[in-house]
Amino acid sequence: MLLENKVVLVTGGSRGIGAAVAVESARQGADVAIHSNRGGEVAEEVIREIEALGRRAIHVEGDVAAFESAQTFVDAAVEAFGRVDVFVSNAGICPFHAFLDMPPETLKRTMEVNLHGAYFMTQAAANQMVKQGNGGSIVAVSSISALVGGEYQTHYTPTKAGVHSLMQSCAIALGKHGIRCNSVLPGTILTDINKDDLADPKKREYMENRIPLGRLGQPDDLGGPVVFLASDLAKYVTGAALLVDGGMFVNLQ
Repeated sequence: MLLENKVVLVTGGSRGIGAAVAVESARQGADVAIHSNRGGEVAEEVIREIEALGRRAIHVEGDVAAFESAQTFVDAAVEAFGRVDVFVSNAGICPFHAFLDMPPETLKRTMEVNLHGAYFMTQAAANQMVKQGNGGSIVAVSSISALVGGEYQTHYTPTKAGVHSLMQSCAIALGKHGIRCNSVLPGTILTDINKDDLADPKKREYMENRIPLGRLGQPDDLGGPVVFLASDLAKYVTGAALLVDGGMFVNLQ
């Protein structure tokens, strides 16, 4: 019960990595608030899983890229649970597209969701933690793409590098308040973001062969690492980045 009686907020929490982190946080004793855009029935499934574990949960719907969504989410969590102990910035998109004819609106939307949204949400959560006065933990889901390029991800990789950099700077800015800021860098995880790209058996086999552990990641592979960074087991860890990629990055070097 590494997060016993903590309150955890997760963006992009209705599916994929965010849902897995939300459920694992509940399994470790936390009450959980999830935020998603168009969550609907999928979000309700996550809520039911959390409640089945004996913890409380709420879902807040909104566009993570909108500045006002951040304060709305934090306020809803405080109203429901009284405080914010852990914030997980996970929401992100990656509409694969070639570089030379990248539509401006695709670039803009990816930047707004992945980077601006992470910034606004982290800022709102941090302000609540500072107001409470007893520290906290912020974990951002970056990506191995912060460290390596991708032909069809020229709009995406800069945002994930930015999220990692944001956590490094926030670790400095918020350390005096007892707030730790870290990032996890997932490798290739089977989520809605890449399900179409990996539908080709040859492409999937190629990706698997690049991973020393021999398989693609599952969303729940991120639950433990995020909980660890959020918990007191990592009480002297801040400004760090944890690769969760089955060894892909070291194999690519």
